[in-house]
Amino acid sequence: MDTIKIKSPVSNADIAKLRAGDKVLLSGVLYTARDAAHKRIADLMRDNKPLPLDLTGQTVYYAGPCPAPPDKAIGSCGPTTSSRMDVYAGGLIQKGIFRVMIGKGDRNGAVIDAIQQHNGLYLAAIGGAGALISLCVKKAEIAAFADLGAEAIYKLTVQDMPLIVAADCKGGNLYELQ
Repeated sequence: MDTIKIKSPVSNADIAKLRAGDKVLLSGVLYTARDAAHKRIADLMRDNKPLPLDLTGQTVYYAGPCPAPPDKAIGSCGPTTSSRMDVYAGGLIQKGIFRVMIGKGDRNGAVIDAIQQHNGLYLAAIGGAGALISLCVKKAEIAAFADLGAEAIYKLTVQDMPLIVAADCKGGNLYELQ
């Protein structure tokens, strides 16, 4: 199977052609966000308050990066368990926020349904390989919620981040393949 190169933010055309099991190399801009950042985003949206940055159609990487060594853009940057964000993800996808998600592990039915209904995509990163993935990060900066420390939202610029399509917009789900 060939590896497909895609850019983030990921285009509708790229989302439409990708299928569960496809190998991709992702380059471009993505944002990290974990539990605390997701809760804060959801709370701001519930209260009709503006978000600190425009996350419409963006790619989210469920990670809490470690501090950068002196010669690197970022420290270890491995994926966290995606299901922890499931309580927020379906609603965010419906509102056009974080249409493409990167993490590890299966997602609940509501998230898989939202991916299908709103032309989303879930990509799996290699768990336990945070140091390897950090080599793909060319630039990292705090984008929002600095007070959350490692759970702040970071804006990352990545090059050729190796991922697998775990759930596609047509209903394919790597975790349910027989």
